[in-house]
Amino acid sequence: MNHRRKLIVSLGAGLLAASLPNFEARAQQFKKPRRVGVLWHAASAAEEGPYFDAVIQGFKELGYVDGQNIVLDHRFPNEEPEKFRSMAAELVALRPEVILAAGGPASIAAKNATTSIPVVFAVVPDPVGNKLVDSLAKPGGNITGLTNFGVQLIAKRMEYLKEAIPRLSRVAVLVNPNAQSSRQSFEDSQAAAEKLQLTIQRFEAQTLADLESIFDAMIKARMQAVSLTPDGLFFQFRTVIGRLMLARRLPSCVYSREILEAGALLSYGADQRAIFRRSTVYVDKILKGARPADIPVEQPARFEMIVNMKTAKALDIKIPQSISVRADMVIE
Repeated sequence: MNHRRKLIVSLGAGLLAASLPNFEARAQQFKKPRRVGVLWHAASAAEEGPYFDAVIQGFKELGYVDGQNIVLDHRFPNEEPEKFRSMAAELVALRPEVILAAGGPASIAAKNATTSIPVVFAVVPDPVGNKLVDSLAKPGGNITGLTNFGVQLIAKRMEYLKEAIPRLSRVAVLVNPNAQSSRQSFEDSQAAAEKLQLTIQRFEAQTLADLESIFDAMIKARMQAVSLTPDGLFFQFRTVIGRLMLARRLPSCVYSREILEAGALLSYGADQRAIFRRSTVYVDKILKGARPADIPVEQPARFEMIVNMKTAKALDIKIPQSISVRADMVIE
């Protein structure tokens, strides 16, 4: 009898153990999805284009599927200062576990909206100068992320532009005066132009409606090329800017592949799609318990130079071999 009782107990324990994995799998299925707010800068997912896709892909690679084990609450401020503030407040009210912020204005708005919800920023040129973090190594507070900043990037773009167009002497610098980084970007442009013996002139744009007349003003001022300071506004209006650069025959060396593809001649900068994809790794770390204050701000490991031969042909510019052999990519 004792032997039979032991056998029944043993079998029961075995069946219970066998059923545990299935029970745990079912429990996992019904776990509450993680909630992440995403504050963009453009007006829609379509305008964010490859960056929106990069974030979705990044989460997918980490095992997160929107609507299943994660809920992504997206907000699109359309580069309007008041909307950055109001939409950051909207996201905070939803009580996400993390907020992912795209670019400087979104990151500043998110930081100002909460001191308790962790914030991860992406493609912010100068997070220390913008007072988002105490330092790159030790961010402090509730915010960390990834910068697209690199020393001498603006100078390098000017150098490439001058090398591609040896007779170049006058360069327009397109600036968004509302961007906090615009002053530093223009000062860097001035320093680079002085070394290259170039004359530069500042042109300000705040809205899409400004662009046509501003490019006309560049031609009247006898500008021979245009440089764009890094800004979400210019990324959002990249198609119009590309069309105007081609129509006014103004070559440019820009800061991202996406603006290059719209009609610029050269680009030199970090792979911003990769940065957005990588930003999801930071979100994942925080969801798993890491503190933003303890996660150093990540800087780009490399920069890429790309040549747009379609634009070169349209503008009758012969790209020197010294540039083409160093290019990471050539768009035919």
